[in-house]
Amino acid sequence: MSVIDELIENARRYGADPEGGYHAQERTAKPGRHLAIVACMDARLRLFSLLGLDEGDAHIVRNAGGVVTEDVIRSLTVSQHLLETQDVMIIQHTDCGLVKSTDEGFDALMREHAGRRPSWALRAITDLEANVRESIAAVRESPWLINAGEVRGFVFDVAKGSLTEVSP
Repeated sequence: MSVIDELIENARRYGADPEGGYHAQERTAKPGRHLAIVACMDARLRLFSLLGLDEGDAHIVRNAGGVVTEDVIRSLTVSQHLLETQDVMIIQHTDCGLVKSTDEGFDALMREHAGRRPSWALRAITDLEANVRESIAAVRESPWLINAGEVRGFVFDVAKGSLTEVSP
């Protein structure tokens, strides 16, 4: 059985188990905590467990590095204007793959792989806290966002399991 087949079987059980499965059907697409979280896609970040969230509490926008890109702004714009989120939490982390990479090295890899560089930038991270500050500023300065609530940034330490706020 493939990994995807296993996941499909898990999904079947999830929807069929009233005790331990899906229970957000009584909620709407509007997050109950009026919160959007931007975080890295790293599988070690178990955001719901880390933050004590439940289904329907927050919008989660994940990408490589948890950096605020044009597409993240797009998602946050929908989240704020159409689905009433107010606060934005940005979570990046130690031992990130983007800290171990360079834009130039990635461009060379893509030229070797595809014969050209991508239209988007890798956005390698050289200073994690500075990158969190840059992401906070990108959210706060976006003309598309309402920014009615807080915009705060954090670094998750994957070795310690701790979350530290980065001052803007």
